Amino acid sequence: MSEDRIENVIIIGGACAGYTAAVYAARADLEPLVIEGFQWGGQLQNTTEVENYPGFPEGIMGPELMNNFRAQAERFGTRFITDDATKVELSDGGVQKVWVGDDLYRAKAVILAMGAEPKRLDIPGEMELGGRGVSTCGVCDGAFFKGRDVMVIGGGDTAMEDSIFVSKYADKLSVVHRRDEFRASMVMQDRAKEQANISFKTPYVPEEFIAGDSGALERVRLRNAETDEVEEVEVGGAFVAIGHIPGSALVEGQVDLHDNGYVKVAEPSTKTNLAGVFAIGDLVDFTYRQAITAAGSGCRGALDAEWYLRDTPPTDEELMEAAEEARNAAEAGVGS
Repeated sequence: MSEDRIENVIIIGGACAGYTAAVYAARADLEPLVIEGFQWGGQLQNTTEVENYPGFPEGIMGPELMNNFRAQAERFGTRFITDDATKVELSDGGVQKVWVGDDLYRAKAVILAMGAEPKRLDIPGEMELGGRGVSTCGVCDGAFFKGRDVMVIGGGDTAMEDSIFVSKYADKLSVVHRRDEFRASMVMQDRAKEQANISFKTPYVPEEFIAGDSGALERVRLRNAETDEVEEVEVGGAFVAIGHIPGSALVEGQVDLHDNGYVKVAEPSTKTNLAGVFAIGDLVDFTYRQAITAAGSGCRGALDAEWYLRDTPPTDEELMEAAEEARNAAEAGVGS
């Protein structure tokens, strides 16, 4: 890569949304560069069987699905940097700047696809039993727990939504929350309470997920938040539903964010408040958060970027100025 190269489009993030955007951008001859991160693949990289992604009637393992996404993008000429973007300097049009460590990359357009991570309880057994009885997505995994007694941990709308969905499959479902009052909206609380197989266990704090002889989740240790009394509850599955953290820290203060930290876009487009900067996937979506919706968002992001580059790209003057800046920096031994 020459030091004065200006990419057509840089995609930051390598999962459903970012890789789909790369497929579309590559097929449009934009030669995208994907800064996919060390932990590429997103949440599906830590998921076992995926049964609700179209085209796989027998289901597919999450890591295999992500490998397929990545390979398809690579087939059409996508290039990858398996490292994390560490800094961005975004402008309203013109040439965008992205750093990976000390290396600086420039682009006519940037697609933000840093995703979101589920919040964790940070208790023993949570990570070890992920995919073996502990889940962070009721909509994704609820059907795997048909006929079992399960637990949903949380007190917000996410917990109520997961409870209502999973209750269609579970025999009995207990919502565990650390306080007697819930943060969820009253309408969501009322809907959950209308389900005959949903009960509420408060005020309890989960302290440990415990495996049985099979290696799968068997019990959850709970502590009463008022009396400190401890008990172990047998369950066939547990859903941690305490919200998500969007990966927007990289762009905070540069693009507009919602109060919850997710990037604002001009729906139904993927345009941010900055020309030439687009945002897709779970970085934007705090409602659906599914692989298929993230992929669809990636498609929209690539098309938006393609149309931007066709209709209102950086001017020749802006490109020449950026190239000159890059050459000067290279001669001074700064960046790339």
